Amino acid sequence: MGDPVSFRRPSFRSASHRDPGARPAAPLRKTKRAAWWDAARGLGLVLVAAPLAVFTAILLHDGLPGLSATPQSAQAAAEVQRVEKRFGPCIGGERHTCVVDGDTIWLNDVKIRIADIDAPEVFSPDCPAEREAGLRATARLTQWLNAGAFEVLPNPDGRDADRYGRKLRVLARGGSSAVDVLVAEGVAGKWGGVGKRWC
Repeated sequence: MGDPVSFRRPSFRSASHRDPGARPAAPLRKTKRAAWWDAARGLGLVLVAAPLAVFTAILLHDGLPGLSATPQSAQAAAEVQRVEKRFGPCIGGERHTCVVDGDTIWLNDVKIRIADIDAPEVFSPDCPAEREAGLRATARLTQWLNAGAFEVLPNPDGRDADRYGRKLRVLARGGSSAVDVLVAEGVAGKWGGVGKRWC
């Protein structure tokens, strides 16, 4: 019969308390533990990589947005708004749908700077003649707005708002911009053109 001590389960005491002649069980335990960790790492990699691959495929389906977006494509994606409302002068603090001056309006609580019109100033003119011209431009724009339905179009240069937070839009009816009427009647200029002298 063999020595009964050799069939005992190895002790979990520290190495300093172990029998020097007993076989250590650590290599077997390390092998099982290493196999378990390898399997867990592999499963974790699959659980992270698979959703990431699906997300990347969906994102890249139509090309990278940052590389393909241009002001023109952003403009084309913007919704054209059709409007038929009654406009009056903006008076007092509450402004919902009204005319500020010859190039600025409020529409449904949104302040809009008409992107292609350069109208004379009403509130800080350089001279009395400019204020008079600004009042004429304001009155003519109000008439144009109330003449029937019109479209609110995105700004052609792609900018959505100016430095004051006003939305930059073009107003048009029947393919013709509001600026065409105001310029033809001499009460405003075209934005970006040669500045008209009002004084």
